[in-house]
Amino acid sequence: MATSKEALAAVLERLRLVPELTFRPMMGETLLYAGGRLFGGVYDGRLLVKPTASALRMLPEAPHVSPYPGAKEMLLVNNDADPVTLAELVAAMLPELSPPKRRK
Repeated sequence: MATSKEALAAVLERLRLVPELTFRPMMGETLLYAGGRLFGGVYDGRLLVKPTASALRMLPEAPHVSPYPGAKEMLLVNNDADPVTLAELVAAMLPELSPPKRRK
């Protein structure tokens, strides 16, 4: 099921303090980037982030869920996480994520 525009807008509002936040629609869902690094996505209206060491440490109770059948599990971020906490989470994750690929 694709994420509605309203659900995406609500997640993006919660992520408003993340520097250099960009997003890219992909097959009805949305991939999320900070500083060009993919850190998560919005799937079925839910904010999911990659299970990096920092994310696992900061979200110890977060359920591991698959964004779609056959995908690697990600961490489900609670809907009541505030913008400051989310910005801190993404900032902690960035050094552990792959840098953006250079285009030829």
